[in-house]
Amino acid sequence: MLDESLLDDPDALTRADRRALLRGAAEAGARVRTAVRHANEAGISELKPDGRPRAVLIAGPGMAATGVAELLATLAGASCPLTRLTPTGVAPAGGALRWDLPGWAGPVDLLLIATPDGSEPGLELLIEQAYRRGSTVAAVAPAGSPLAEWVEGSHGLFVPMATAPYDQEEPLGASAPGVLWALLTPLLVLLDRTGLVTAPPQALQKVADRLDRVAERCGPAIAAYSNPAKTLAVELAEALPVIWTEGTSAGPAGRRFTAALAELAGRPALTAELPEALASHSVLLAGALAAGADPDDFFRDRVTEAQALHARVVLLRDRPIGGISAAPAARELALSHDTAISELEPEEGGELETLAELIAITDFAAVYLALASGA
Repeated sequence: MLDESLLDDPDALTRADRRALLRGAAEAGARVRTAVRHANEAGISELKPDGRPRAVLIAGPGMAATGVAELLATLAGASCPLTRLTPTGVAPAGGALRWDLPGWAGPVDLLLIATPDGSEPGLELLIEQAYRRGSTVAAVAPAGSPLAEWVEGSHGLFVPMATAPYDQEEPLGASAPGVLWALLTPLLVLLDRTGLVTAPPQALQKVADRLDRVAERCGPAIAAYSNPAKTLAVELAEALPVIWTEGTSAGPAGRRFTAALAELAGRPALTAELPEALASHSVLLAGALAAGADPDDFFRDRVTEAQALHARVVLLRDRPIGGISAAPAARELALSHDTAISELEPEEGGELETLAELIAITDFAAVYLALASGA
């Protein structure tokens, strides 16, 4: 059960936030600015690449590395193949994970490593593989971590991860809000220099400003009725989120929201992109998960009987390709099955800005859902 009273009590939220998730979400803009400074201090802004790499490979543990890979692939588009190296191992612990380069990787390829830990032995082995094959290595990880020595020993490029003072108290989890931007931003600066993405300094400054504005709108002191993240958390409290996305940027934002709901709040969710979502989820909405599937639910005893789980559509939109939108059909399908629908659409801006807004609001929503449900 969701404790809605907690959402409008900033002090209680702070006490419940033992993982400092709200603080991490609020400081995302500051992480971007610090990460840009660290990238410049590492010499990325002065690089003069000989040309674009043939392929970009990304390795790292957990949701943060997955998010970095998805976002970079979205922003790079068809300019260069971009692949996340999926780890293997007997357990999800950093010490048990192993990564391997594909057989074709060589001197014309770029290996990126993103980790909020930096002590994973498997990443050291991966760096050694890349060095033997002549692949260029660039990494973002906490300063002073073993990874810094491994990268420098292979003549690679290391950028210290942007952190806050409280981060030193305990290691950051890969799913913590703010970690994504700390890892992603230096790699955006690097790929901008290579011509694979467009992320000039002014664009990253706008991203930081947009993240700050979202933090002002979605912070714990803002009441639920005017706070889009708290509102979304309440709407999803006793629902199965069915996340539909429209527009290039919304796709990775929706998949990150799904992962954040699972890792932070312990909530399952489904995601799909429009218009295909209308076909793939139409039977789901017509089945037992539809709000109108159980008319007797209205008369249930809300004290002794658990509420049936019903789907709720969350529509994340960002400038549909070609100006053609499937949103009207999505609303019609949901409402025809008595399924409630929530919508998020960012303010106008560049691709990076709108992507940042969608990610930031849904990050806050996942955190509020986690705190108010005691996850």
